[in-house]
Amino acid sequence: MSKDELKKFIVKADQSIRQAMETITNNWHEVALVENENGQIIGVVTDGDIRRGLLRGLSLDSLVVEIIKKDYIAVGPKEGRAIVLDMMKALSIRHIPIIDPQKRLLGIHFLQDLIGTAVKPNIAVIMAGGKGTRLLPLTQNCPKPMIKVAGRPILERLILHLVGFGITKIYIAIHYHGEMIESYFGDGSAFGCTIEYLREKEMLGTGGALSLLSEQLQHPFIVMNGDLVTQVNIADLLEFHNQMKVAATITGRTYQLEIPYGIIETVAQKLVDLQEKPLVHYLINAGIYVFNPEILSLIPHDQYFTIIRLFEIMLEKKISVGVYAINEEWIDIGMHHELQRANGIWR
Repeated sequence: MSKDELKKFIVKADQSIRQAMETITNNWHEVALVENENGQIIGVVTDGDIRRGLLRGLSLDSLVVEIIKKDYIAVGPKEGRAIVLDMMKALSIRHIPIIDPQKRLLGIHFLQDLIGTAVKPNIAVIMAGGKGTRLLPLTQNCPKPMIKVAGRPILERLILHLVGFGITKIYIAIHYHGEMIESYFGDGSAFGCTIEYLREKEMLGTGGALSLLSEQLQHPFIVMNGDLVTQVNIADLLEFHNQMKVAATITGRTYQLEIPYGIIETVAQKLVDLQEKPLVHYLINAGIYVFNPEILSLIPHDQYFTIIRLFEIMLEKKISVGVYAINEEWIDIGMHHELQRANGIWR
């Protein structure tokens, strides 16, 4: 990486959080390196650091040094790629700066470069046509997937995440304020992919828009809700689907619910157990799916139809469906408190 390219990742210690956000947005790698007046790297800033700082009461005009990670992970110029890759996997990080003994930046290792992500033949469909009424007034004049999380639309994050896993053909189903989505993303070339649009004349539900696909698919395809902030491993999901030899895969996320009362268990009207405010765990629908192409034949054309109804039909017909548990960060931006949560904990 040339010195000019490295400058795209640098923010000065006396600059603001706003300028750090602009640096992160412009370099497409979701990280900025903070440099002091002596040219030394004194810390790292990510989207998550910015969001947590704002939740603490800082403003976009606050100094970036108030949110930096000073104990960042770095390597020297002689560190081997295999060791760097092992560090990234062990620490669940996607970028490690290369620093000389004087703490000056020499380069940056990126996980995507080290693993050599290949372009996959699978396409993805993102459902982005809903009105998002639970997020009013934010969605009064803006489609929910275009709401920003720390300066970047949710939908943009999903697209870049898919591209990072080699998914370069993406369809976006649009209806409510769909023109805003088309205007922002265009043909996708600025985001490293090709984007086409499934334009719903009337709202078709979470499954009906799939009937508008005109492409003859040859490989399993991904379907995602457009209001998710997630780090789900797309490669693992596709591998799971293929290994299970199922027609469809639904993803699940563990949801924990505390019952606010003591629970009584009886046998023959006699107490056998008493649990005080027990925690109940459920596997909830995470809004990410993989389907084999033949599943499209089950969807009525240009009619309102939900993904849930599609799975009901598959179960009725005894069509095999796999369940993939998501362990990575996952937030469904359906309500205001979830949007606030995304702005606070996303890494």
